[in-house]
Formats: sequence, C-alpha cells, structure tokens
Amino acid sequence: MRKTLCLGCALCVSLGVAAEPPWRLWYQKPAEKWTEALPIGNGTLGAMVFGGAPECRIQFNEHTVWTGFPRSYAHTNAVAVLPEIRRLLFAGQQKEAEALAMRDFMSVPLHQEKYQPCGDLFVSLTGVTAVTNYNRTLDLCEGVHTVAFTSAGVRYTQETFASHPDNVLVHRVTADKPGALACEVRLTSPHALWRARALPGGRLALTGKVQTNGVAFEAQAVVRTEGGHARVTVEGERLAVSGADAVEIRWTAATNVKSWNALGADPAAVCSATLSKADKKSYTAVRAEHVADHKGLFDRASLRLPRTPASEKPTDERLLAFRTADDPDFAALVFQYGRYLLIGCSRSGGQPANLQGIWNDSLTPPWDSKYTCNINTEMNYWPAEVTGLAECQDALFAALDELMVSGRITAREHYGARGWVLHHNFDLWRGTAPINNANHGIWVSGSGWLALHLWEHYLFTQDKTFLRERAWPVMREAALFYSDFLVEDPVTHALVSTPSNSPEQGGLVAGPTMDHQIIRSLFRACIEASALLGEDKDLAARLRGQVARIAPNTIGRHGQLQEWMADTDDPKNQHRHVSHLWGVYPGCDITWQETPELFAAARQSLLFRGDAATGWSMGWKVNLWARFLDGDHAYTILSNLLVPLGTVKGAGGMYPNLFDAHPPFQIDGNFGAAAGVAEMLVQSHLRDASGAPVIHLLPALPKAWRTGAFKGLRARGGFVVDAEWRESKLARAEITSLAGTTARVKYGDREETITLKPGESRRWK
Repeated sequence: MRKTLCLGCALCVSLGVAAEPPWRLWYQKPAEKWTEALPIGNGTLGAMVFGGAPECRIQFNEHTVWTGFPRSYAHTNAVAVLPEIRRLLFAGQQKEAEALAMRDFMSVPLHQEKYQPCGDLFVSLTGVTAVTNYNRTLDLCEGVHTVAFTSAGVRYTQETFASHPDNVLVHRVTADKPGALACEVRLTSPHALWRARALPGGRLALTGKVQTNGVAFEAQAVVRTEGGHARVTVEGERLAVSGADAVEIRWTAATNVKSWNALGADPAAVCSATLSKADKKSYTAVRAEHVADHKGLFDRASLRLPRTPASEKPTDERLLAFRTADDPDFAALVFQYGRYLLIGCSRSGGQPANLQGIWNDSLTPPWDSKYTCNINTEMNYWPAEVTGLAECQDALFAALDELMVSGRITAREHYGARGWVLHHNFDLWRGTAPINNANHGIWVSGSGWLALHLWEHYLFTQDKTFLRERAWPVMREAALFYSDFLVEDPVTHALVSTPSNSPEQGGLVAGPTMDHQIIRSLFRACIEASALLGEDKDLAARLRGQVARIAPNTIGRHGQLQEWMADTDDPKNQHRHVSHLWGVYPGCDITWQETPELFAAARQSLLFRGDAATGWSMGWKVNLWARFLDGDHAYTILSNLLVPLGTVKGAGGMYPNLFDAHPPFQIDGNFGAAAGVAEMLVQSHLRDASGAPVIHLLPALPKAWRTGAFKGLRARGGFVVDAEWRESKLARAEITSLAGTTARVKYGDREETITLKPGESRRWK
C-alpha cells in the first residue's frame, strides 16, 4: 500500500502553505438563480440546493430522464452517395457536397434528444420570518451542503447530500430548541405530465412522463422526524410537520428506462426498494457511509497554494476580486471543485457526464445538454486519470460498449465499413450518425478520440487485463473503421479522412488535420496494444502500413500549423475551437522532444487564436500552454477563466457558484481548468528512448505560484507523484510506483531513470 506524503509537515509550514485548507464554497445569502445554487450528486441523482429561508428549493435530476425513446439514427444505405460526396470535395465543390450530404447522408431523424430535469423538493419552514447570521457552505471534502441561520431566537441548520452507497438524496433540518421545528414538504416537476401525492406514513410520491410514448419517471420521498411531540400529517399534496426537533427527508428517483435500447422498467418498484433499504439505517449511518465513499475518491489528490486574507472571503466575493486580489489559493479551490464535480456526476452504474454534468433545470437546455464529442465529452474526463479519479470513467467506458453496438450500424450504412464510428454527438439512445448540419455534423473522429481514453487508462495503470478485456475490443473496432474509411488523396496520394470537418469551422472538407492526428494516434496505440497482447498481428501490420501514409502535419505560410491540407488558415481567426492542436494536447502527436518545428508552428497557431475565448475553450488553452511549457501564459488563461462572466471582453468566465460559463453553463470548462492545473505541475506524455514514460516535474510552473505543494497526482506508467516547491524551485518530490515499472524523471536539466517495485517510493530533494 502506498504511503501518503504528509503535506502538513514543517516544510509545508515554511512554504506558507496551509496544512488543511478548507475545501469549501461558502456564501452569506441564499441562491436566487440556478447558477448561484450549489451542486450535489452521486452519478445517478444530481441536485442543486438553493438554501433559501424560510423556503428551501432543491431542484433534482435523474440521469435517464430524457426526451425520446430507443431508436436507430442511421440513414439506411447512405453509403450510396458517399463516393459522390468525396468526388465533389476533391473537386473543390464544397457547397454541392454539403447539399448532397444534407439530403441523403444525415441522421434519421436529423436531431438527437434532450436531457431533462426530473423535479423539485420544497421544504418550507413555518414561523421563520426575519433571518440573521445566515451562512451556506458546500464542503467539497465531505460532499455535504450546509445552511445555518437564526430566526426568532432559534438556530436552524440544514444538511443536504447525495449518497452513492444508498442512491438517495438526503435533506435534514434541525432546530436548537426542542419542538421548535415545523415545516411543509412537497414535490413538483416542470414537466406538463406529472402528479404529486402525499401519503400516510410520511411519504410523498411524484409521477410523470416526459412524453406519452417515452420516458416515465417517479420520485419517492420519506419524511422522518425526531422529537417526542413531532407530528406528520397529510395536507393535500403536501406533508406538514410540527413539534419536531429534527426533520429528515430521504428521496430517490427512477425511470422506465431498462437500457439505452429498451424501456419497460418499473420506476415505482425501484424507488420503493431503494428507500426501503436505506430506511433500515440511521441518519448518522447514511451520512457516514456517504462521507467515507466520497472522501475515498476526493482525498486521493490535493493542491496547496499560499493562503492570504482573500482566501477567507465568501466565494462570490473571491470571484469578484480575483483579478486584483492576492489569492493564489483560489486556483487550488477551482482545481478541487472540478474533482468534486466529476465525482458527483460520473460514477459506475450511471450515465457519463454530459454537457452539464448531471445538473439541468431546463426542458430546453443549451445544446440539449447531451454529449458533444468533438471536444466537450472528452474534456469532461481530462482530470480523471491525472487527479486520481480513474473510476469516474466507468460510466463513460460502459457507454462506449453501447456506442460500439449502434456505431457498427452507422459504419455499415453510411460508409460501408467494418468496425464502429461515432460522429460529433450522442444521446441516451446512443445515436452515432451525423446530426444537425453536414458542414459540422459529418465529423468521424468521435469514436477514435474516445477509444484513446481507454488506451490512456492502460498507460496510467498498466492494467493488462483491462487492456485485453475492455480497451482492446473498442480500440480494435474503431481502428477497423478508419482503416476502411481512409482514402487516397488524388493529388498528394496520402491517405486522408473525408468527408469530415475541422470542428466547428471551415465546413465539409477532405483531410482535416485533427482527424489525421487522432487516427494516427489510434493506429499507433493499436499497434502497441497488439504487441503487448500478442493479438491481431495482421491488423497491426495493416495499420503500420497505413499510419505511414496518413497525411502529415504541415507548416503553413504564416509559420502556423495548418488546420487543413490546404494552406488557408487566417491568422486573424480567433475561433474558440483549436482543433488542429489536438496533437499537442490531449494527444502527443506533436511534442517539443520529437517534432520541435511542428511544436513551434502549433504554438504560433495558438498565439493567433488569442487568449479570450469561451469558458471551455480557455480550459483547453490552459492545457495547451502547459504543454508548451509556458506556465505564465497558462496562468494568464486560467486567470481569465476564474472571474465573473463578462469580466474579460469576448470571453467566458464563471457563475457565482463557480460553474463554467461558456456562456451559458457548460461543465467542461470546470474539468478543463482542473486538468490544466495538474498539467502545469506534472506531465508524463513523453517517452524516453527505451519507451519508458518521462515524468516531468513542475514543467509549467507560473511565477504566481512561488510556493506550494501537491500530493496524489498520477503519471503514466502507474506512478503517483507528490511534490513541494519553494521560491519557484523544487524542494522535494516523492514518486511511488503502483505497477512496478521504470520511468525517466525530469526536473529542469536534471534527469534520472528509476525502476521501482509495486508500492516502492523514490524521494527527490
């Protein structure tokens, strides 16, 4: 077992780094808007807690409440027009190719479905009027939301959390005077088709349908009281409580969704069974199990930066003041918040994190709150491996198994190809065909990019069983598709990807750079995996021949990395997508070590794009500047993100609850920021001459973080890294092997090869 490095040691104290910073968001007034409420979640249930007084609203989601129903989106025999689309693109007739594709090649139906809210729980306190000494807090370490205030001489405290072990949401209210607590509890829903009932025995039920022929949902709640004189009565659709010392509400929700391709489950039975199981436990036990489960993930990694008086201010005030205040610890809070959000919205047994994680209050959410795979879905999982939350990818990996099934149909019907393909979106029903518009919907690299997430998990863990049983089938079939899909360019004779586009600009083309970087990386990963597993040698040989023929990265007339095969980049273009830089990050097709000229050209492209961008785009740019080993520029982008929306002209920012503002809210910016902070501190994408990973310590440390410490960051090869620095110089590092492998450790000009046994550590000073 790995020994944890203490960050509360004397050195940490000398660095001015708090030993135990309070990982919390806190405010001195209730939330009025949804983007001021605070999130809790367990991967299948999510909730936004407003913390109002006297009435508290808790808006909640269940992960399978979607519009639509199981269906295939593939366009039967769309492959018939594929040769003509390609001919038109090679002939430079882009508009004609797009018109043909819109008519005969797109998804049926053309658009995918929407993620939906489920309901609202309201708890209205009776007798509460004027409120003083108000405070609401979200404890990121424990995953517990707390509200406390005083009214008429009574101190009220509310705790709310989402338990993964019991799959329930829990809200508990206490009063510091016996029998002083009275309230009404009710359930509602924003859907047109819903009904709420209050039942004897302190129970509430909410039933509804998203559509008459689609998803049906149910939420059930149990109200428990403490205090000898407490009473619970039915008041219409509400439950009324009086004379209590404490009131606890436990509720859960479920739908009739059996799987991505079948309805017919019994949501009422699921809710009843869940609550019956949880009802056998005390509040203390339910809370303790929740906290232990949450901390088991959250406590794996930590970042400590100097705390100043600004660190003690309420979170909304810190956000407003960040550009002028001395508050380096705010970046550490945002780093930990990103990790908290990933734990809350992506757990085994649930759906993957969508555009808003698991939190949505709108029947018509932006971009349908589904899965956008030309950057956003992948960005959601960038912090997973490097910050010790690999298990949070289980939901994504399960979805890939399902997407592979539907993606085979799309590969066959649209391209006449083997394997599976995913375009730029999917939904609960696992649509994989191109949607919306031909000019950006026909983008074939979603399957390749997501398959590489499985390969990355192997690189970080060295788990060969996972590689053989989970990763290889998905990677192999994704590679089979591209092997069949690539065609020869009539001018250069290179293999190119077409029809496709460079997200989300430029329209339908032959040979976008991003596609080639992803496909080349997937082929190389499959070649290596084949050798490791001793399988599919013939496929590996075919891929080896093809990878050498894929159109290469090219430097254009402005010294930029070309986004397309044609040298048509506009240096004044500051589009939020920087798709052709995928090969720098999250890929490693272009590195300072192997391809320095391309690396410099990619850097020039990023300079042309500028620093201002939407929230998620700034999250990507933080990581890119970290890969360019420019910590100060990475910090500039991060600083532009850690401000209220509207502070930086033409850019996103954050809402008061620190949700990323595209705008509107998209959670990927939170995850991009968390991953970017980690990338500034540890990198491991390079390999030495022997193939061992290079663990690069403090590769992009900004001047603003002169002192600090971190623990628990992960590196490829199965390593855990802890480090402390002082006056911008590494003071100490400890590297622990979980897999018993070799690595090359680099800091500045110093390099050393280490070989460790599983559980063994090497300390640097």
